[in-house]
Amino acid sequence: MRILTITAQKPNSTGSGVYLTELVKAFAGEGHKQAVLAGVYQDDKTEFPEGVVFYPVYFKTEELPFPIAGMSDEMPYESTIYGRMTEEMVGQFERAFRKAVRNAAADFLPELVICHHLYLVTSIVREELADLPVCGFCHNTDLRQMKKISLRREYIRRQIPKLGAIFALHEEQKKEIRDIYPVKEEQITVAGTGYNSEIFFWNRETDAHSAAGESGMRKGKPVRLIYAGKIAEKKGVASLLKSLSFLPWEGSKLEVYLAGGAGNREEYNQIQRLAGQCGYPVRFLGKLSQNELAKEYNKSDIFVLPSFSEGLPLTVMEAMACGCKVIVTDLPGIRPWIEENVAHAPVFFVTPPKMQHTDEPETESLEIFERELAGTIEACADAPYPGYPDLARVSWGNICRLVHCRMDKMDYHRKE
Repeated sequence: MRILTITAQKPNSTGSGVYLTELVKAFAGEGHKQAVLAGVYQDDKTEFPEGVVFYPVYFKTEELPFPIAGMSDEMPYESTIYGRMTEEMVGQFERAFRKAVRNAAADFLPELVICHHLYLVTSIVREELADLPVCGFCHNTDLRQMKKISLRREYIRRQIPKLGAIFALHEEQKKEIRDIYPVKEEQITVAGTGYNSEIFFWNRETDAHSAAGESGMRKGKPVRLIYAGKIAEKKGVASLLKSLSFLPWEGSKLEVYLAGGAGNREEYNQIQRLAGQCGYPVRFLGKLSQNELAKEYNKSDIFVLPSFSEGLPLTVMEAMACGCKVIVTDLPGIRPWIEENVAHAPVFFVTPPKMQHTDEPETESLEIFERELAGTIEACADAPYPGYPDLARVSWGNICRLVHCRMDKMDYHRKE
């Protein structure tokens, strides 16, 4: 089969980018011919399996004279916020992607088109390639944009229901999709997520984990806590650092590692200042490759993701695969999906703060959240490791099989 995958942003950054790239790798392993169309900069390097054709849409050029439009308002690279785009910018964006989509389809002749994010580019693709089966993957940030801003909202709401299939991360997201778009329930399939087991696995030769048989905190060694993602307030990084002041441990009992790039430079600087005031050593690891991140997970005891908004974070699966206990905000859909799909998951949940917008916490609720987060870190450190989680159902290959099954049922008509 010939598969064309499309995204409006970089295909090798952020969770949705990793999701896209891993699906491309999985389909390549099955022998499919593939192409990818994505928004990038001219000096970007993309890494896909041999034989994958790449169709770049270049930003910061004469055709698109502004940075990449990011589905999150804070991206780990220079970006444009959709909500701040002028009509002229939106027009340039639409013309560039319509042209690129038509050219890629005419050149590559796809039999299936996979779009990432139920948003503007997916709507353009559905309209431009009306004679082809097109499906869309939801990544949560697209839903936030639809709730927050009015950019082409009615146009998007008309086009998304025309997709042959929609893939959601979990049941709660499936409900949210139906609340926003007038789609039929049978159009949506829960796909979940996967992880790369060739990169993320527990290296049993290391003695870093309390999982090696000890219960609770390792004697004579500090607890090693790691976060991975954008270094941003909406990811809960500032709250994580503030929560450490509520821990009862001496300064030598804990080490904190933050892996990831800056979302917003001002926020990043603020978080660095908080780290400098912390009673425990905090080290910034920068943006890591997946192989480097797997090594850091294997050195760590606890992975913490105190985010205020998430779909189904890949990092939770990757950290578990490397033997970490995990702390994550109890956001809609995450706990039920993990409980259903990952037996013996060493995951601890923290009640999220009250939100006043889609991803803006109420200031007065943050201290409650931070105190609970501190208590959960303490409880997680003291808890025995329950055994290696059963991640057999969490794979990119399983998602590829779901796409194949749905393709057979897609309602579309080829032009004669």
